[in-house]
Amino acid sequence: QVQLVESGGGSVQPGGSLRLSCVGSGFSISNYAMNWYRQVPGQKREFVAAIGRLGDSAITSDSVKGRAAISRDNDKNTLWLEMNALKIEDTAVYICNAVGTSDTGTRQSIWGQGTQVTVSS
Repeated sequence: QVQLVESGGGSVQPGGSLRLSCVGSGFSISNYAMNWYRQVPGQKREFVAAIGRLGDSAITSDSVKGRAAISRDNDKNTLWLEMNALKIEDTAVYICNAVGTSDTGTRQSIWGQGTQVTVSS
């Protein structure tokens, strides 16, 4: 079964740090560009960060720039998002996403279920 499973979310005080993980199963993430998004109930899903298939190119949104780093290990089929200096407005469900072409040549966009990050004092 093709799936992405996120973990590492939780409750943290402002200024704290978290490292989110996303593990793929049933497919190899090496064929896919990987993204992190976040979503607050009632709001649009927001792009957070992206990384290329080989991990040699990465971008982050302006809202987290300088406070977040995206990385991947294709051998471990794992994507990470490390966030520092967390702010209350970072509170959201963080969702990983894989975009690419499957072994059968089908263009795919695979989504995880998300992990909740809550920043509060």
